[in-house]
Amino acid sequence: MIANWLEYSAEVQEAKKANKPIVALESTIISHGMPYPQNVETAREVEEIIRKNGAVPATIAILDGKIKIGLSDEELEFLGTSKDIEKASRRDLPYLVANKKHGATTVAATMICAQYAGIEVFATGGIGGVHRGAETTMDISADLQELAQTNVAVVCAGAKSILDIGLTLEYLETHGVPVLGFETDSLPAFYTRTSPFSVNYRVDTAEEAAAMIRTKWELGLNGGVVVANPIPEADALEEAFITNVIETALNEAAENNIAGKKVTPFLLGKVKELTEGKSLTANIALVKHNAEVGSKIAVSLKK
Repeated sequence: MIANWLEYSAEVQEAKKANKPIVALESTIISHGMPYPQNVETAREVEEIIRKNGAVPATIAILDGKIKIGLSDEELEFLGTSKDIEKASRRDLPYLVANKKHGATTVAATMICAQYAGIEVFATGGIGGVHRGAETTMDISADLQELAQTNVAVVCAGAKSILDIGLTLEYLETHGVPVLGFETDSLPAFYTRTSPFSVNYRVDTAEEAAAMIRTKWELGLNGGVVVANPIPEADALEEAFITNVIETALNEAAENNIAGKKVTPFLLGKVKELTEGKSLTANIALVKHNAEVGSKIAVSLKK
């Protein structure tokens, strides 16, 4: 029974009873995506943004083998400071739960746990995807397969710009995952508002996004929906600048034989170093913006 493994915070339990909109949040961004103390500060601020927009935040993590849906302040602090937190994707969940370990959930694992808990909307930074050179390495994020099969809408700033965005879109198309552009025709690329690629469909309001998401599931079409929401203009980085930085970071990863689940944390750390911290500021801004839009969509879905 899945229910045996789930533990809800009092706030989330109350929201479920009252049928309030809930927005899931991942925890990898806290444990592996940002330095302390910005990671914990951002997590708390993002939760507050969700509350202000009429929904209830549910940050998800594995603690002592329990799937926690909603975290206390102390648990957020623990995730942000402990070195004993593993990165948890779909394949890692049974190991971490069976061995009563701690895990910070990726996009894929957060989607799974959100679906267990009946949460329909998840706000994150950017989704994983097809890595550059995947035609030889086969390095494709489990996030994409999860989007193909798990009924959770993911609000993000597009695909991380360290990826092969064109191949990521091809993969999503093959698996029938619609990519909606929130007030945009161009797919945002995490740090930048645009990329050379188009979204499948544009939506200009939370109501429009919610209608499309609800219709998809009512038609029996399983799988997620990507709601690509560009980083606010004031916080976006210049496209040529970030492209150059990413190329440098990718070359360094290759030289150091960094592969698999270590690639993304390495690249994000290197990008932060090469942009002198500008990428971290951008990352925080886009996560907050996604939380705001995600809350509005969750509220609309409840209507």
